[in-house]
Amino acid sequence: EVKLVESGGGLVQPGGSLRLSCAGSGFTFGSNDMSWVRQAPGKGPEWVSAITSGGGRIDYADFVKGRFTISRDDAKNILYLQMNSLEPEDTAVYYCTRDWFGMGLKGQGTQVTVSS
Repeated sequence: EVKLVESGGGLVQPGGSLRLSCAGSGFTFGSNDMSWVRQAPGKGPEWVSAITSGGGRIDYADFVKGRFTISRDDAKNILYLQMNSLEPEDTAVYYCTRDWFGMGLKGQGTQVTVSS
């Protein structure tokens, strides 16, 4: 069974940091581009960041550039998203997806709430 499980979300104050993880199983993790998308209450999904298989290419949405860092550990089948300088506008459910464009298989998501 192909599965993605996100974790690491929580409540953080503005300016704080979180590291999200996404554990993949049931497929050849290292052979897949992976991405993060988010969805805030009442809004559509937003593509956040992506990384190619092997990690040779990375890209970010403009609204997270300089604050978020995507990475992957193919030996552990885990995708990461390091989020720094968090803003209230970053509040959303964050999902990892098994593709570059954020349209592929998603996990259940992890809630990130940025609030004082």
